[in-house]
Amino acid sequence: MFNPTAPVNEQLALYSDLFMLIAALVYAAAFILFTVDMATSSATIRRLEEDLAAQRGDVRFVPDREAAREAVGAGVGASAGSAGAGVPAASGSTAGAATGAAWADSRASGLGTGSDTGLVDDDMDYTGGGRRPIANVAVAVLATGWALHAFAVVARGLAASRVPWGNLYEFMTSGALVITTVYLLFLFRKDLRFVGTFVTGLVVAMMCAATMGFPTPVGHLQPPLQSPWLVIHVSIAVLATALFTLTAAMSMLQLLQDRAEKRAAAGEPTWSFLRLVPSSDSLENWSFRINAVGFVMWTFTLIAGAIWAEAAWGRYWNWDTKEVWTFVIWVVYAAYLHARATRGWTGARAAWLSIVGFLCIVFNYTIVNTYFPGLHSYAGLPS
Repeated sequence: MFNPTAPVNEQLALYSDLFMLIAALVYAAAFILFTVDMATSSATIRRLEEDLAAQRGDVRFVPDREAAREAVGAGVGASAGSAGAGVPAASGSTAGAATGAAWADSRASGLGTGSDTGLVDDDMDYTGGGRRPIANVAVAVLATGWALHAFAVVARGLAASRVPWGNLYEFMTSGALVITTVYLLFLFRKDLRFVGTFVTGLVVAMMCAATMGFPTPVGHLQPPLQSPWLVIHVSIAVLATALFTLTAAMSMLQLLQDRAEKRAAAGEPTWSFLRLVPSSDSLENWSFRINAVGFVMWTFTLIAGAIWAEAAWGRYWNWDTKEVWTFVIWVVYAAYLHARATRGWTGARAAWLSIVGFLCIVFNYTIVNTYFPGLHSYAGLPS
């Protein structure tokens, strides 16, 4: 696992750096595609609703807002199997207004979210509205970037004959790989394409920060890091961070969706892309579940770090800045879970707590690692 006497394979290290840059560019392409899918959501929704209506043999075009209300009213009176099936937007210049009016009035009538038209499912399962070619291409491009990225990370580890997370550059690139891996694994079972822009944006930012802000030559680990606890402690911390990244993206969308639902109830237009996003309640419930799993992993990270500290420095707790902020993160997520489960903190308050917890993680792995010297000063930066 650790061989401090093995020579560094410089050629393999160069290949790792090259593939890391290529992976960053491919991730950027995926980010652009996810963003385009978001920006063109109005046209996507119109096409999907027309397809769904055609499948039901109920092709109707809504020319104006009043017609949208009448169409939605007819949907309310229909049976449960057909209520809220959705009304395709009008063609021509009134298409966008008609779609927005239909959505606003349907939500005000209790017909709810895009899940009622088959665009999205509140359990985040794939539906008949899943035919989004740009988003699907973005996922394929993201998977390609993941393969290139995985090769680069593995090559980095082989070049140094150790695990590839001994400094801030390696931690950020490995962390970006784990975030991408977790997201792609979720996509096998759940339709999380709606958070693609947020996830790929963060991954691109991490890759750019690592390759341009914290480039570090391949080398051997510092003596305190030459321990099996590095693998146990850091791997679980990275996995927990990946889960917290997903929940932070969901919480941000929850706030946007909650605002959209309120605007829709008032009959006001809102962003069409949010019709491809589950309801705010669904986002909150899923964030809570995933945060609970991440919190268990973070608890293990805290305990494993204390055991490693005792082995390396003779004390379980040293009040080092990194230790303190790891504990702060644990407290924030513990407060989130407690408030959400027992104190009735739901909606925006729960979402903001989840976001604050993630911001603490970002602060811990960037500002603390860079500007706060201490026992954990292993960023690999020049002093």
